Amino acid sequence: MIKLNIIIFLLMSLLGSSGALRWNTTATTVLSSSQILSPSGMYIDSSNTLFVVDETPNAVVWKLLYNAGSATNVAGVYQSISSASNRFNYPQDVYVDPSGNIYVTDYYNYRVQKFASGSSTGTTIAGITLSGGSGLSQFNGLRHMTGDSNGTYIYVTDYYNHRIMRYSTSSTSGTNGVLMAGNNGAGNSNTTLYYPWGIHYLPSVSNDLFITNYYGHTVMRWTPGASSGYFVAGVPGVSGQSPILLNYPMGVKIDTYLNIYVADTSNSRIQLFCANSQTGITIAGTGQSGNSATQLNAPESVAFDSAMNLYVADAGNSRVQRFVKF
Repeated sequence: MIKLNIIIFLLMSLLGSSGALRWNTTATTVLSSSQILSPSGMYIDSSNTLFVVDETPNAVVWKLLYNAGSATNVAGVYQSISSASNRFNYPQDVYVDPSGNIYVTDYYNYRVQKFASGSSTGTTIAGITLSGGSGLSQFNGLRHMTGDSNGTYIYVTDYYNHRIMRYSTSSTSGTNGVLMAGNNGAGNSNTTLYYPWGIHYLPSVSNDLFITNYYGHTVMRWTPGASSGYFVAGVPGVSGQSPILLNYPMGVKIDTYLNIYVADTSNSRIQLFCANSQTGITIAGTGQSGNSATQLNAPESVAFDSAMNLYVADAGNSRVQRFVKF
């Protein structure tokens, strides 16, 4: 009986971590090029509402209710680029806290804008508008961000400074952030980041940050504030299409089993790395760019709804695709 229980436990563990993770490889389009031109970062809230950054030239954040036919603009002014508090210049990513406040990384304005729930005017909570740099209160090319479970802090990839910064969601412009990872220059060692792009934090599962190195072709796992991390996907400094390699990865997500999902951008595919495995499985896309329902073209980010349906910002095709979980 003891042996049988052990076997059942092992089978359940395997099914939970990888065996039950299958998606239809033919996607449906939830946002098309008739509305979105350059999808970048995405966030799905507890109501399965999808928030998507439309990078350029639209420079807005779209909100799409679950199974709705069209999206509404909830941040930014459509095709109006500036440093005004209600506008963006090349927005990158979006995060929504449990109170419904919206946060947007505003790349060329060197700031993170917070839009209180229901407001169309943002306030700067991190960075200094139009003042890029390497100080703790500054950014130099901010990309993606992630938040904690209660909306207290955001963690931002500071791209050209090769570091991860943490800011309070109640902070104000010019306030120093707290260094969480990197800041040792660019490199492929375990103490450096190499143009960090994607980031995800799921504190209910792990206290570690998961970070993509765009030019390093890797994913790193890094405890906030530690002097080093370690590689969990990809081979440092090596790009390619084999199952163990990545090619300029952007977005990253983890699930409750610590499986890692990567937007393998230049391979036009989404890779799943099961917990403790560095061999990837292609779950969306074919590895060849294209615009069919089974293909992707330079995907930038991934997100999941409560049913673990997979959403992909298919940037090169100006659309957001949904792959239904079996």
